[in-house]
Amino acid sequence: MRPSQFYMRIFLLLLVLSASAFAQRPGGTTGGGTSPAGATPTPPPTPAATVPATRNLWTCTLPGGSYQVLVSAILSVSQHEYVVDGAARVTEVNIDTAGQFAVRFYYIEPAVVAGPGGIGAATLGKVQNILTDAADRSGSDAWKKVVKSYPATTHARTVEYRVSSKESLTQIFTSAANSQATGKAGQANVAN
Repeated sequence: MRPSQFYMRIFLLLLVLSASAFAQRPGGTTGGGTSPAGATPTPPPTPAATVPATRNLWTCTLPGGSYQVLVSAILSVSQHEYVVDGAARVTEVNIDTAGQFAVRFYYIEPAVVAGPGGIGAATLGKVQNILTDAADRSGSDAWKKVVKSYPATTHARTVEYRVSSKESLTQIFTSAANSQATGKAGQANVAN
């Protein structure tokens, strides 16, 4: 037998002996025989931490897109109204999050009580409805989209959605506020 073969056999023998010395035995003992008196058995392995199958998300689905946020990341939910340049009344729902982006949902309407020549708000509202219906029939839905005038109305890290009614905003606010208060998933579906 050559010396290299001899050393290879010795190496394999030592490998087998060391593996059997540290092998797990039934009953939690290790080694080649029974455990000595007073020895502590090897504890069973710790199970891996379980990850919840679903995470609590608040979701809002609108014609202009969808928005999702972890409920635990919602810091505040607010609803307020303001007038822009005396011409438009904006009702807005803001959701501030722990992430990089805030979200804003808004409804915009004329802020005119009486128009030129005594035209009342009801007349202006009817004209607006006629224009809206005409836009719908023409296939143009630009009036439903977010209105921005760069750079004056652009806010960095803000996601914006425009809705067509105050009722839609109330639905969004109520759903988001309930999710924030309870810590449970929620959903708002806005048709238009």
